[in-house]
Amino acid sequence: MNPTLRQMRALVALAKTGNFTLAAQYMHVTQSALSGLIKELEQTLGVRVVDRSTRRIALTETGNELYPLFSQMIDDLDRALANIADQAQLRKGIVRVAVPQLMACTLLPQVIAAWRTRYPDIRISLSDSPVEAVTTRVLSGETDFGIGPERDNAPQLEARELMEMPFEAVLPTDHALAKRRRLGWSDLAAHPLITLRGQFTERLLADMGRGSGNGSGSGGAAASTAGNEGTLREPTLRPAHEVTYMTTALAMVASGLGVTVCMPYAAPLVRLHGLRMLPLDAPVLTRRFFVYTREQRSLSPAAAAFIAFLFDWVGAADNPAGALRPRA
Repeated sequence: MNPTLRQMRALVALAKTGNFTLAAQYMHVTQSALSGLIKELEQTLGVRVVDRSTRRIALTETGNELYPLFSQMIDDLDRALANIADQAQLRKGIVRVAVPQLMACTLLPQVIAAWRTRYPDIRISLSDSPVEAVTTRVLSGETDFGIGPERDNAPQLEARELMEMPFEAVLPTDHALAKRRRLGWSDLAAHPLITLRGQFTERLLADMGRGSGNGSGSGGAAASTAGNEGTLREPTLRPAHEVTYMTTALAMVASGLGVTVCMPYAAPLVRLHGLRMLPLDAPVLTRRFFVYTREQRSLSPAAAAFIAFLFDWVGAADNPAGALRPRA
């Protein structure tokens, strides 16, 4: 006993109009087709739902019982289908993304602002996180996807490379090294270095050692030499302070407590603190950034569209981040 959706719609239309002709027009079918749907419904249920006469029709007791149930079911279904259609056509929706805290206050607001000019009705929920928490929030389902640097392989995660960027030094404008056009890593050895806790510093020192030894790096970063090759013979840098967020490191640099290194996308915040950014070489160390999603889990149309938009935005020649250097 499984009435079809068309049969239910026919009963609702007939109940609302009280007339086979009007009900048929309401459903955009012929009167004979509508009559056939009602007969099929009665055969399926094994009872009459409509009493017919030459002058009028009336719902039976069963028909009166079914009408509000069918009407509510159809209304709920129509609303759900309309909502899905809006999402598929990018007329509504929400995208949840986790990014490192520094990226959340520099790069992502620019991307979101550009996105809203095209899709004003799709909301972006931005979760600013410690770097190590980005993939955790993706795996837990708290966010649709995350953006972050390369990390050790995590099960149930898919990673697509978004961009590769070089480390740059950040120091006060009145610092002894501030007048230089570029710096080597060895130039920083005599100054207190402020870095981030965890894999950031571990990978940086490891890559520095690989870069100084053979001119290339592996794993979480790529390293190459540029000018003064081999100047840095060993990873002599020793962090004087390790903090959780790069925003804290920049504030400490602005207070004269040392120097730090970060990615070019931090340029807006560096300028806000009145600091200077300088390219670093000997060796050139880079970081790759990835878009992380859960394996074998389909993204919503809005999330998939935002990721595509993000890749296009990062690769655009007129990227408003200015210092951003997309992957090759």
